[in-house]
Amino acid sequence: MLYLDNSATTQIHPEVKDAMLPYLMEEYGNPSSKYYAPAENAKRAVKEARNALASLMGCKENEVLFTSGSTESNNMIIKGVADHYSEKGNHIITTKVEHPSVLETCQYLETKGYDVTYLDVDRFGRIDILDLQKQITEKTILVSVIWGNNELGSLNDMDAISNICLENNVFLHTDATQVVSKIEMDLFNYPGITFLSCSAHKFHGPKGIGAAFIKNDEYELPTKITPLLHGGGQENGFRSGTLAVHNIVGLGKASEIANKNLAENINNLKELEGHLIGLLKEKFRDQIQINSDNTEKIPGIVSVQFKGVNNELLVKNLAPIIAASTGSACSSSKPSHVLAAVGLSIDEVRSTIRFSLSCFIKKEDLDIFKEL
Repeated sequence: MLYLDNSATTQIHPEVKDAMLPYLMEEYGNPSSKYYAPAENAKRAVKEARNALASLMGCKENEVLFTSGSTESNNMIIKGVADHYSEKGNHIITTKVEHPSVLETCQYLETKGYDVTYLDVDRFGRIDILDLQKQITEKTILVSVIWGNNELGSLNDMDAISNICLENNVFLHTDATQVVSKIEMDLFNYPGITFLSCSAHKFHGPKGIGAAFIKNDEYELPTKITPLLHGGGQENGFRSGTLAVHNIVGLGKASEIANKNLAENINNLKELEGHLIGLLKEKFRDQIQINSDNTEKIPGIVSVQFKGVNNELLVKNLAPIIAASTGSACSSSKPSHVLAAVGLSIDEVRSTIRFSLSCFIKKEDLDIFKEL
């Protein structure tokens, strides 16, 4: 079977697995303990992983804290900002095409008295920068905009968004789950980004581990938010709970590999995407419509309408030979809210599937489409 659902999750890199195994068996110390060797070894491993992810994203080591993944990071940041800064304002701005962990968190906050603006998007899922600027008020405390769309692959203009939030003294959070390791990223160049979320399993690391970037303030102290989890004070008090050292090591190794091979992997994904689109157009001609843009996008994500074909039946029939999806794995039981927000009809939404590629795929693997 050819696996083309890498936006849902990726296979773990063999080097990541090898790096993790010792911390499941021999190196079982708790990094919060002191003095004895197993604890110090675990502490050192966590520090190295934190540094590896910081290097990949272009931020300071102490601006990275570990979570269970992007869903937790999104919840922690949005709820944490809303609670801590409630006296300054109650207005949050996000978009109609966010991951459910952002949208449903914002909807929850609306039940608590917060005012949420959901920005419209264009046909590729990008916000209008002028619209964002217009919606910011004196009560706005947070803007949360997805960096790269998980269904269409479209990139928002994060440079412009960062500058607008900086100029208006408003916190900016971005769900960067799909872009970490797939675009060149240097957070030092985006001074308006205060918070960011990511997950290891999107770039060949283990499931159940991710991170939140929390930018230091002008005093080199972490920006304050209310913690989602209280308890032992781990992760500078932001996220209590014993650290999953083996998973953190896996995240660190995946970050190291991604950083080392970044340019090569980006070019490879672009080539694979071009080859796949060429095969689809040659095979299906006017029976298909590509939903994704061809510029300013995450390489390796292709959204395709198979006109008049039910996407659930298509994915089911393809399953023995090709793994694909109808959209986000976190909302696969219902029609895509992303595709509806960009203006597709319900019939067009229900005929769309997503192919997402990885560096483990070879060009010749995609020739299976010639046989369909």
